[in-house]
Amino acid sequence: MSDFQKSISRFRWFIVTLLFLATTICYMDRQLLALLKPILDKELHWSDTDYGTVNAAFFGVYAASYTVFGWFIDRFGVRLGFTVSIIWWSLAAISHSLAGSVRGFFCARIALGAGEGGNFPACIKAISVWFPKRERAFASSLFNAGANAGPVVAPVIVPWIAIHFGWRAAFVLIGITGLVWLVPWLRFYQDSPGQSRLVSAGELEIIERDRESEDVSGGKVSWWRLFAHRQTWAFVLLKFLTDPISWFWLIWLPDFFNATRHLDIKNSWPQLMTIYLIAISLSIGGGWWGDWFIKRGWTPTWARKSGMLISALFVLPVLFAQHAGNWVVVVLVGLAIAAHQAWCANVYAAVSDVFPKRAVAAIAGIGGCAGAIGGMIFPYVAGVLLDHFKTTAGGESAGYAVLFAICPSAYFVALAIHHVLAPRYDQVTLLR
Repeated sequence: MSDFQKSISRFRWFIVTLLFLATTICYMDRQLLALLKPILDKELHWSDTDYGTVNAAFFGVYAASYTVFGWFIDRFGVRLGFTVSIIWWSLAAISHSLAGSVRGFFCARIALGAGEGGNFPACIKAISVWFPKRERAFASSLFNAGANAGPVVAPVIVPWIAIHFGWRAAFVLIGITGLVWLVPWLRFYQDSPGQSRLVSAGELEIIERDRESEDVSGGKVSWWRLFAHRQTWAFVLLKFLTDPISWFWLIWLPDFFNATRHLDIKNSWPQLMTIYLIAISLSIGGGWWGDWFIKRGWTPTWARKSGMLISALFVLPVLFAQHAGNWVVVVLVGLAIAAHQAWCANVYAAVSDVFPKRAVAAIAGIGGCAGAIGGMIFPYVAGVLLDHFKTTAGGESAGYAVLFAICPSAYFVALAIHHVLAPRYDQVTLLR
């Protein structure tokens, strides 16, 4: 039996499963609004610019929330921080059912963004605490696969719920699901593996394998001092330039199929579901690359950056998606989304490699804030761009062609800047 087969049944992989489910629930809600857009277009009579503005509002508050939860989780622990985040997020999701105007959705998305910022700082810090270096990229890719699992499930169930019970019921269901998730989380998760009665001595030894080579000293983290390190800026810019690409697919893909392929909410679900099934299947391997390189003696620097470069190369074929058939589009976009998740897995693992555990959530929060700021800008720009192209000869198809060209270029620009700022992944020593 391989080492992987022996370790997969251990408790730390159950923790990853909980993180995966939480991420799945969050991303189901992100796609709810995109799937319901055709219905809401008729009910609210909003433009693509209005739709982009509502999503921009979510990301604007999400940016601040990411930063606040990063600090909160480092200060009070993953268990409490994630609990507060999920309760807030679940109630905000339910509040969408009360909206009946563009302004109502604007307010509901602001509330959702305020609660959702705890997801990734909590997940990333939990991985840094529960896994040794050689398993972190793979573990990160597993929980991050929830970003694809949510959009797989949502296109199947949301149209059915919207048709039979109304679109408001979909938001209520997703909020209740988040509250139910809290039951196993509070029952099983502990902020220290040593506190859990379900962790054996052998597994604890595996988890703490790298402890002697990492700065695990306690104490508060000075956020302003984090910004004095080039490595902080290297990760911040990675997130700012590439996170919006993932959210572009999530927010605009249903509209893309509706506007350019004439596939409405009832007919586009096979394509949307298959895109994210492809993404789930392939993205996990992207996290495995980085860990595989390290196990064969590569430095974390070359292992993580090679994983990022390979991921960026797999995004390039999406350039040809605009003029391809429906199912070719499915394959190319699915490949691009999988590549993004593999990219993220290596980025998250690199954060854990470079920064001490007491600062991981803070760095994740700062980086997530930067990514959310980019996510706030890009949906609005996309909406304005698509509204503009509606009045031209190419129509919305031309607008999507421009947007599909922007997406792959962002990764190569981001990696080049990142390499200049952080040529080596040396462990950062933080002053108290």
